[in-house]
Amino acid sequence: MERNHFEEHYVARVGWLRAAVLGANDGIVSTASLIVGVAAASGRAEVLIAGIAGLAAGALSMAAGEYVSVSSQADTEKADITREKAEIDADPAEELRALAGIYERRGVPAELAAQVAAALHEKDALGAHVRDELGISEHTEAQPLVAAGASAFTFAVGAALPLATAALVPEASISLWVTVLSLMFLALLGAVGAKAGGASMWRGVLRVTFWGAVAMAVTALVGKLFGAVV
Repeated sequence: MERNHFEEHYVARVGWLRAAVLGANDGIVSTASLIVGVAAASGRAEVLIAGIAGLAAGALSMAAGEYVSVSSQADTEKADITREKAEIDADPAEELRALAGIYERRGVPAELAAQVAAALHEKDALGAHVRDELGISEHTEAQPLVAAGASAFTFAVGAALPLATAALVPEASISLWVTVLSLMFLALLGAVGAKAGGASMWRGVLRVTFWGAVAMAVTALVGKLFGAVV
């Protein structure tokens, strides 16, 4: 009886997971840092105005930044694919030898490498070169809209957490509450991101929480030193 073979690999999530974690992390850290810095020199009203402005501007900035950067990657990939197609059309025999050479360098015997390269060339020459020579696959191919959307959405969600905290806790202790709860949010984000990517949860938690704490501490210090909104 034939069995269907299925394995779950985390690399398929690379296209959106990186942008999502980055967006959520930046949303929490930047908004919490902004709130803590403003709270060190102002009241709740100023804190909420600054936080809402930071959420809106940050989400749009993250979306635009991700779209532009990932679009640049996509343009480079398309240019390489176009160039590779032209090289295959111009000299298929040389490209066939080059593909066989790639397999040989990976440890495949020369005769078998030539057979594999010939079979792949016959089926989909460009696909074989894109995958094995350029290192571009469907899992890692740049997706600007996916990255931009994931980054903007998760930034807004991340920013909403410290903003909601600032709106609900006593005004005199906004900085303390935002700092503590934001670090808890960051720890949760680190754990979820690591779990989704199949990595060590403790490492993810410590990395995200440590740098978030540093950012908020520096911003709070600036707010206290200058006695002004930062």
